[in-house]
Amino acid sequence: MAGSPTEPALTGPAAFTAQLEAALDQAHRLATVMLRDRSAAEDAVQEAALKAWRKYGQLRGGAESFKTWFLSIVANECRLARRGRWWQVVRMPEPPTRLDSPEELAAAGDLRAAISKLGPADQVALFCYFYLDLPMDQVARVLRVSPAAARSRVYRAAQKLRPDLDPSEDL
Repeated sequence: MAGSPTEPALTGPAAFTAQLEAALDQAHRLATVMLRDRSAAEDAVQEAALKAWRKYGQLRGGAESFKTWFLSIVANECRLARRGRWWQVVRMPEPPTRLDSPEELAAAGDLRAAISKLGPADQVALFCYFYLDLPMDQVARVLRVSPAAARSRVYRAAQKLRPDLDPSEDL
């Protein structure tokens, strides 16, 4: 029976830890995309986890809403970091990722170049929807906009990518 001395129910710190662990991978990926720096992403996720712990008692909706709530805190931390005075000065490049074939290298380079031309809000919208595979209502919560605005942002961001990725140029 839950709550008995032999099987305590997950509450308080244990519940927070379990929910945080389930969301950490996506939080790190989101922060890395937004900041383009792994160590800065780790710092942002740590700050977000601390803020989430402090406000955990205010969370409404339980475990099902924790992930999007936490991802929105991570996104906000990343926005704050990018606004910081030293952000553009002290920034190290990411080591390149290894791709196997020349075709993969060309496709990845084209896509990365096209995405890097987008603004941070468009990048986050595409990342949450396509890479993290979040439903549109959760994308909206991460972006702190309405579901209609999130849908519109994802659509417009994808439209902005099309000219840079148009396969008809290769013909």
